[in-house]
Amino acid sequence: MWQLRTCLFSYAPLVLADRATQENMYKNYLFPAIYPMTEKEHTKTIELDPQPKLAENTKNGKSLKIGLVGNYEDTEETRFLLTPEGCGLLTSSGIKIVMECGAATDISFPDSAYTEFGVEIAKREEALKADIVLSYLPLREDDIKKMKDGASLFTMMDESLFEMKVIKALIDKNITAGCLDNMYSYNDEPVFANIIDEIDGRASIIYAQEFLSYVGGGKGVLLAGVAGLNPCEVLVIGDGTTAYSAAKAAMAAGAYVTLMNNDISALQVAKQYCGDALNTVAIHPRVLYNKVKGADVILIGECTRPFEFPKNLSVAIKDTVYVLNFNETKPSLSVPRTVAMAISNVLVNFFSDMLIKGGVNAMVSATPGVQSGIVCYRGKLVDKLVASYLNLSSVDIKVMLAASN
Repeated sequence: MWQLRTCLFSYAPLVLADRATQENMYKNYLFPAIYPMTEKEHTKTIELDPQPKLAENTKNGKSLKIGLVGNYEDTEETRFLLTPEGCGLLTSSGIKIVMECGAATDISFPDSAYTEFGVEIAKREEALKADIVLSYLPLREDDIKKMKDGASLFTMMDESLFEMKVIKALIDKNITAGCLDNMYSYNDEPVFANIIDEIDGRASIIYAQEFLSYVGGGKGVLLAGVAGLNPCEVLVIGDGTTAYSAAKAAMAAGAYVTLMNNDISALQVAKQYCGDALNTVAIHPRVLYNKVKGADVILIGECTRPFEFPKNLSVAIKDTVYVLNFNETKPSLSVPRTVAMAISNVLVNFFSDMLIKGGVNAMVSATPGVQSGIVCYRGKLVDKLVASYLNLSSVDIKVMLAASN
């Protein structure tokens, strides 16, 4: 009764209108069981408006095609960008992926592992015809010429991008080329570069331990100390994610670690990143000599300010010391599957965001962090460093985007 009274109270103005309105109210609102609807009323349907936004997203997803190509056989490169599971997350969202046959051999995945997740296996030429081509290292001139006009290429930065013939091929084919490790996330972090740097740093300690062990041709020394024995001394010279990750990995292995740099504020950051167990020391000639003299492992990276390891210190280095220069050696080459798994996690988010925004051009236009990694945009050279090295003119990508909008 309370519900009935509430309804009557709500519709009181209608009851007072006229007899026809009152009867219609009873039939349709209060007592539908007493006044059943006619067959015509019962079969009446309501037409809903279409959903253009949903249809547009589906269309963009189906039209997006990614070509995944492998590394060149005449290089030492082993790293790869996508795992089968990463491809599965992309294909489930409507993105089509065509992979070169045998492209994932370096990370120990057969082609069948990718086909299970909806990836099409084809020849390299067909993968290069995709809307977006993924390759760890930049493509060479011959492969760029096989790409579609106006397609996009995403790679990691490499010295081959400073070759005139490569840049000319990108311009001639109207290609948008971007380096993933030069791009920034929404919180201004070079997420792709950080992943590679961290893996390089951690893998360098694996190199060092293997070198010191009997298996690696060393004297059979363990980095960590045991009861009654001092641990090995690891000297890391440099700054950034690679140096910090190497220092943390060495400390985790039980070594005594010293990090040296020529900037005190950077050493303070390193202390916060690695913890109080890290020994931080400013680069000073006498101190550097003493540290090099006692080190069992020396890892050299980029310092905050320009620094070159003194050649005359080679006389102070132990005969059994392990020395690795991150500018010359990339330890992540020995763990390419880990690289692929880590990069895949970021690429899934990257292409999901691209799908939402409506394609490569919309992604570049709406994302400043992506713009920072673009070398060529729609056939125009926009990277000032590459242009300066090749003595070419470059275009400001922000001006191009403003003009297109």
